[in-house]
Amino acid sequence: MTLFYILLATFAGGVLSVVIAASLTVSLLSRIVKNLVSLSTGVLLSTALLHVLPEAFESKASPHALFMVLLGGLMFFFLLEKVELYRHTHHHEGDGHHHHHHFDAEQAGRGGLSVLVGDSIHNFCDGIIIAAAFLADPHLGVVTSLAIIAHEIPQEVGDYIVLLNAGFSRAKALLFNAISGLAAVLGGVVGYFVVGPWESLFPYLLVAASSSFVYVAVADLIPQLQRRLPWRETVAQLAWLAVGIGLVVVVVAVSAHDH
Repeated sequence: MTLFYILLATFAGGVLSVVIAASLTVSLLSRIVKNLVSLSTGVLLSTALLHVLPEAFESKASPHALFMVLLGGLMFFFLLEKVELYRHTHHHEGDGHHHHHHFDAEQAGRGGLSVLVGDSIHNFCDGIIIAAAFLADPHLGVVTSLAIIAHEIPQEVGDYIVLLNAGFSRAKALLFNAISGLAAVLGGVVGYFVVGPWESLFPYLLVAASSSFVYVAVADLIPQLQRRLPWRETVAQLAWLAVGIGLVVVVVAVSAHDH
C-alpha cells in the first residue's frame, strides 16, 4: 500500500501538475503564476521548518551530522543550479521581471535540452524524497508531497509558458514536460526499493529534502517576491504566503493528533 501512495503522490507532483498547466490558457497562467509562487513559498518553508526537520531531529541520528547534511544539501543544489541542472522557471514574457524581449525564447531555444534534463533530475530527486518520507511516516509523506506538488505546479506553469514562447506547440510542450515529470515516478520507485531497506538513512534523506525546500524557497522564490509592488498586490502576496503556511500547520496538527 505504501508503494501505491508513493506512485500516486509522485504522479500528482510530476505529471498531474503538467496537465493542470496545459489545461489553462496562457493569459490565465500568466495571472495566477505569481500567486502560486507565493503559495508554494509558504508551503515549502513551513514544511521544511515545521515538519520535516523536526521529524528528522527527533530520530537517534546525530544533530551535528544532520546539520552537516543540511549544509551539504544547500551547497549541492547551489552547484546543480550553477551548471543549469536544477532550474526553477516561474517567469514568462511580460511578467515584470525586466528580462530583455524574447528572453524566454532564448531560454527554451538553445537551452531547451538543459531545461528538460534539469527538470528531469529535479523530478527524480523529488520522487526519492517522497518515497523516503512515506517510508518514514505516512503523515510525513502526505505533507512532503503537498510541498512538492505546491512547488511543481508553478514550476510546470513556468516551463510550459517558456516552451510556448519558444515556438513549441501546446501538444509538444505538454509531451516534453510530461516525460520530464515521469522522472518523479521513477524516483519514487527507486526510492521505495533501494532506500526502503536502509531505515537508518531516513533522517538524513529527510534533511536532504528540507535542504531542497529551503534552497528553492530562499534562492529562487523569495527573490521573486521582493520586488516593489502596489499595496494591494503586497497584501495578496502575504495572504497567499499565509495560506501556504496555514495548510501545512493544519496538516501537521491533524497528524500530531492522529499520533
